[in-house]
Parts: sequence; C-alpha cells; structure tokens
Amino acid sequence: MEIPADLDFARDAHKRQAWADACAAFSAVDREAPLAIEDLESLGEAAQVLGRGDETVQVLRRAYQGRVDAGELGAAVRCAYWLQDAMTMKRDFAQAAAWLARAARLVEDRPDCAERGYLLLPQAEQELRQGDFATAFATASRAAELGAESSDPNLVTLAIHIQGRCRVKQGWLEEGLALLDEAMINVVGGDLEPRVTGLVYCNVIGSCHEVYEVRRAREWTTALNLWCDSRPQFTGAYSGICRIHRSQLLQLGGDWPDAVLEAKLACAALTQGYGEIVAGGAFYQLGEVHRLRGEMSEADEAYRTASRYGSDTQPGLSLLRLAQGKTEAAVAAIGRALSEVTNQTARARLLPAYVEIMLSAGELDLARQGATELAEIAGHYDRPALYAHAAHTRGAVQLAEGDPGPALAALRRAWSLWRDLDVPYEAARIRVLVGLACRALGDDDTAAMELDAARHVLRQLGATPELARVEALSRKRSRADTGGLTPRELEVLRLVSVGKSNQAIAAELFLSEKTVARHMSNIFGKLGVSSRTAAAAYAFDHGLL
Repeated sequence: MEIPADLDFARDAHKRQAWADACAAFSAVDREAPLAIEDLESLGEAAQVLGRGDETVQVLRRAYQGRVDAGELGAAVRCAYWLQDAMTMKRDFAQAAAWLARAARLVEDRPDCAERGYLLLPQAEQELRQGDFATAFATASRAAELGAESSDPNLVTLAIHIQGRCRVKQGWLEEGLALLDEAMINVVGGDLEPRVTGLVYCNVIGSCHEVYEVRRAREWTTALNLWCDSRPQFTGAYSGICRIHRSQLLQLGGDWPDAVLEAKLACAALTQGYGEIVAGGAFYQLGEVHRLRGEMSEADEAYRTASRYGSDTQPGLSLLRLAQGKTEAAVAAIGRALSEVTNQTARARLLPAYVEIMLSAGELDLARQGATELAEIAGHYDRPALYAHAAHTRGAVQLAEGDPGPALAALRRAWSLWRDLDVPYEAARIRVLVGLACRALGDDDTAAMELDAARHVLRQLGATPELARVEALSRKRSRADTGGLTPRELEVLRLVSVGKSNQAIAAELFLSEKTVARHMSNIFGKLGVSSRTAAAAYAFDHGLL
C-alpha cells in the first residue's frame, strides 16, 4: 500500500520529535481518512506533549478502542495509562480513575499480560502521595518486574524512578538517589518516549531539590535544558514543568532576571487548561524570585495565585511578611506550617526560615530549638547544602545570644559550603553575619571588608532588601560592645531612648505590644539594668544610637 505524502511527512515529523508539525500533518490526514492505530497513538502523543488536553483524550480514546477491537490488550492498557495521565493533568480525576478501572477489567483474566505494570504506576503514585512509602515501593517494584519481563524500557524507567522517590521519602537517601540515577541513565540513553523522558526528568530533579542535593539537581537540570533546547517544538504542560526547574537553577546560580522569565513562561504554559494541577509550583517559584529582588507586591500576588492553584506557599510567604515588617504574621504562619509536617525533609525546608523569623521576633529559645533540629536532620542526610543551612542557623543564633566567637566559626563553615556549591546569594548573606561577628569581636577592618564583599554580590544579584540592610549596617559606626543585643532589640532600644512607649514602638515596628514587652525584658537582662532610663543611658554611653 502506498503511503500518502502527508502521512509520510507526519511520521517523519513525529520521528524527529517535531510535535507541532506531526500533530498538524496527522490531523490533516485523519480528516481525509481515519488514521491507523499506530498513527493515532503518535498523534495522541504529539498532542499530549503540546499540552492539547482535549485533543489528546479524543485521539487516545480512539486508539484504545482500536487496540481492544484488534485484541491487542497490552497495547490497549498502555493507551489507558496515558489517557488517565492526560485526564489527571486536566484535573478530571474521576474519569482518570474510571479509565484505569476499565483497563484493569480488560486484563483481569490475563496474568501473562506484562503491560498490567502500567496500571500499577498510578497506584504507586497515589500511595506515595498518601505517605505509605513502603507500600508504594513494593507496588513500583512489581511494575518494574513486569516491565523487565516484557523488555519495556519505558515501564521499567517509570517504575524505578518511583522506587527512588519512595526511598528518598523514607530517608534512605543513598539507595533512593542511586535508583533515581539509574532511571536517569535510561533517560539520557535517548530510547524512551518523550512523555516518559519529560516526566522522569522533572520528578528526579524535584526529588533532588527536596533533599538539598544541589549538585545532582544542577547536573540533571543542565541535561534537561539541553534536551529541551534541542526540541524547539517541546511546548505545553511538560515544558512548563521543566521551566520551573530551570528557573530554580537560575535562581541558585544568581541569574535572577532569567529566573523570573522562565517562571513566567512556566506559569503561562500551565494555565491553559492542561497542567493546572502543577501550576501552583510555577507561581510559587515566581513569588520566590520576586521576593528576593524586593518586588514585594509582585511576590504577594504570585504567592496568592500559587495558593489558588493548591500549592503550599511556605516558607516564602512567611519570609515575605518578615521583609514587609509584619513579624507577628510571619511568626504565626511559619509556626503553623512547621507544626503540620513531620517528615524530616519537609521540616528541613521550613526550618531555616523558622530560625530567621524567630530571631527577628526575639524568640531566642525557639530559634535555638529550630537550629538544633536542623543540625540533626543535616547529620542524618549528610548533604552539603543542608550542612550549610545548619551552620548558618547555628551561627545566627550564637551571634544573637552574644557569643560571636563560636558564631564566627559556624558562619565561616556555612560560607565555605555555599561558595563550593556556587550559590552566591546564600554565600553573601553569610558574609553579612560574618561581618557582624567580626564587629562584635572588635575587628572593625575585617567587618568592613566582609560587608563590602557582601554588598558587591548583592548589588550584582539585584537583591534589593538584603542590599538595603547591608547599606544600613555599613553606615553605622562600628561598635565593640552592643551588650549582646540582637538587631531587633537594638531597634527597640533606640526607640526607647527617644522616649517612645511600648505602644508607639509596636506601631512603628509592626509588632504586638506583647512582643515589645518581651524585647524590653531581654534588653534589661542583657544590659543588667532595671529601667527604661538606665537602658537609654547605656545606649548613649556605648554609642548605640
């Protein structure tokens, strides 16, 4: 049978992964005469990659029925798997479950059908989301076995990457990362379907970010970028998810303008009616970069949109409130968020912000507890980025407690780790604290150099809020003795020294009167005074105003 020219072109476009061309050409042929089953599946794949949800479902329904009519039940099960994936991306969860049930009934009397493994994948994903990691691992293991029996690299890779994510969630990090790497080796081999490639890439990178495996995340994101860039017609929801990770990598590396651009493109790609289930992650990432740049209203709107799409907005929203001077709101939000999670990796994601916010609120005991817990988690997971966060929080707490010597040692370690990981923003923030520790130790020259180095990096990054803080610190006269007061306590003391009441101080600093009273109690204890007048006198005598 002679192949029509347009069909020949469509198949060639699909082979080249020029999905827009393939979709247009297959559709044109199909309007003239119904496509064969294999061509329908190719059209469905192209439409799915492009994020055309309704078209994907329509085409794959036909392909499924064609496989059933031909008695090709294994191939029909594969169609059903991608149908449920498309419906899940459209948030049609009931229909997705119904298609899985239909496919399961199709092969319930066919224990020899290895494609049943595809029906186990959504089950394993659901068990993973519900926190039943051991059961999810077992389910994915069975799927991997079935994939191996049928020599199906797509099924094997999808199953292995779920196994790896389960082990990571369980805290068995080395085994989990080894399984994820095994899945990625299959991906970079180039023999998998593009839908599998995109899905595995994104989930593996997400797991790396989750456990602060920065180098691995950077390596796999670079590989993903090369894969995406070599396929200019890779658009739609899958590309949107990839852009989230690209934005995260750009943010870490300090290229914030491009990080904003990639996040905005991800938001656009995931809000076209297909992929909205993950759109919240794109808006959260957009909010993060806006916050770091000091674009507070834009960050606020991005976090709100992320919430509307079902994404968690912590710790970013709490840090935004802190930057806006709304300390009480920040304390309440980060405390609530931390109280709701028990998983160590989830708590590690929140604890650096928790410590920072509690220090700003004068809650030294709570900050110390958070830093201690983070150090324990870092010791368990043994990742450089987690050690860096732990050393940062420990040093910040020690500095706030008026113990600059040990603080300096911890902060130097944190800076070294962030520098080696090539994360300039975090490294610059550490240098600010190093400068303050040196100042407290009487080494004003080193303090000035550390603050100047931090200022240079922050200006390059466009980190407006942090830069403003450094500029303010640099304008102040170096002081060898602050009585061990925290920056917030110094702010309160300066307002007390000009005669302001607790109520007035609370209004100016966006605090509650209860928090101001707590700061005053800390100030009296640290300075060894018992009255506001004596505290003001200390401030004048020691040049703290």
